[in-house]
Amino acid sequence: MDLDCELVIPCRDEAAALPALFARIPEGMRVLVVDNGSSDGTADVARALGARVVHERRPGYGAAVNAGVEAATATYVAVLDGDGSMDPRELLGLLAEVRSGAATMACGRRRPAARGVWPWHARVGNVLVLAWLRRRTGLPVHDIAPVRVCRRDDLLALGVRDRRFGYPVELLVRAQQAGWRLSEHDIAYHPRAAGTRSKVSGSVVGTLRTARDFAKVLP
Repeated sequence: MDLDCELVIPCRDEAAALPALFARIPEGMRVLVVDNGSSDGTADVARALGARVVHERRPGYGAAVNAGVEAATATYVAVLDGDGSMDPRELLGLLAEVRSGAATMACGRRRPAARGVWPWHARVGNVLVLAWLRRRTGLPVHDIAPVRVCRRDDLLALGVRDRRFGYPVELLVRAQQAGWRLSEHDIAYHPRAAGTRSKVSGSVVGTLRTARDFAKVLP
């Protein structure tokens, strides 16, 4: 069964997380790993697991995601981090909603599955950004769409420009401006795989850098 959906996984040094993550990818969902400058053999591991791999030399989350969406060939694209913190099986419900036309983009809202999964500094930053967006734009969201599903052509047509960590915030703003129907669903947020480290929430400095990127794209 081909779901006509390509899962884009932006990766930088996520080799340790990929085997367990791939074991949970739904049958019929194609996988496209974007290697964003890894030094741990991420690309080789992904290929061995059956993924198509593209390389994006420009550093940044937005650069990696955009490269993956452009390289995708399926009608629908899903985006999920490669650190093992979210279960790709939860994408099926999001995909079904987009397929039915109930939503233009279906997004996940992280719900920590254990204490300490989501560091306080990262959570506070997320809350502040979303509060600003709701107040300024009326966006009815409570997370920055860390996992999302939509039609590939719709996403490319939005013309999201940010190539760093501001990408998901700009995406939400542009989606609302374009009149997209957005939906948000709770998803379990687990500890990231051993042997990997967050580029965002792994330190206060990383969170502050991400907040700076968010600020550049806020309306």
